[in-house]
Amino acid sequence: MSSTELPGVQAAAAVAPTVSAVRVADGERLRSVSLPGIGLNVRCRPGDRTGLPPALYVHGLGGSSQNWSALMPLLSDLVDGEALDLPGFGDSPPPDDGNYSVTGHARAVIRLLDAEERGPVHLFGNSLGGAVATRVAAVRPDLVRTLTLISPALPEWRVQRSAVPTGLLALPGVASLFARLTTDWTAEQRTRGVMALCYGDPARVSEEAFRHAVAEMERRLELPYFWDAMTRSARGIVDAYTLGGQHGLWRQAERVLAPTQLVYGGRDQLVSYRMARKASAAFRDARLLTLPDAGHVAMMEYPEAVAQAFRELLDDSGGS
Repeated sequence: MSSTELPGVQAAAAVAPTVSAVRVADGERLRSVSLPGIGLNVRCRPGDRTGLPPALYVHGLGGSSQNWSALMPLLSDLVDGEALDLPGFGDSPPPDDGNYSVTGHARAVIRLLDAEERGPVHLFGNSLGGAVATRVAAVRPDLVRTLTLISPALPEWRVQRSAVPTGLLALPGVASLFARLTTDWTAEQRTRGVMALCYGDPARVSEEAFRHAVAEMERRLELPYFWDAMTRSARGIVDAYTLGGQHGLWRQAERVLAPTQLVYGGRDQLVSYRMARKASAAFRDARLLTLPDAGHVAMMEYPEAVAQAFRELLDDSGGS
């Protein structure tokens, strides 16, 4: 394993010289980690003092480590935070074996934690990252102190209509067809569409945040593997939904030992709000926060509320 520190935007550009630079917020730094078969970009938000327990944040489908930039500084007095770009997303290159399944992504998380001996961590996951984090916590309880899941992509029998197009990406040829049909769409149009789908109220997004999101969309669209990573990861979610037995995500949720905080948004168009009750019953040591006005990315819309829920989770579970 090798790890390279990348402080600031200029160093980030050196990782992927063919595309524009990855944004780095104040107080963050990037580093790259090379493991056999995968390379991972890690966004670091160091704790306010030394000796704080580690936290790891895992983004959702189409997201990146930047999705946690609003939440991480709110918890820097409690944890030493890192957010990774899953293989093929953000600034992490595709995995050598092309494995974008939930298990494949979970394996990348486990390999990172094992290689750096960083666990046990306070593990956070959103959407796809919530499914990944659930699998990690179930199969490697030694790596997880607490689990915080924001709109986790756990199997639903009645998928919302608004979530169907995302699921269709898993079908062969659909992503390439969509890419051809939307060739003339600008990055701004695509960004507005994503925000309309993921936010409870897109009007809450500041002009500055919107400009950053458009720049990131432009950067991603330049990546030759963008649609392949989206398609294969969407297929991985669908495949995980169909797994039964001990590998089923609901069965694995029942095996999680770590104290768990669940966060669901009332305006979520991708993960149904009605799944909150089922999830609360499945995880053996669960607490539930429901945010009626939030969409799919509560940590970006209501980071203060999510941070407060985590603080209460720590209090309930006896601290760090």
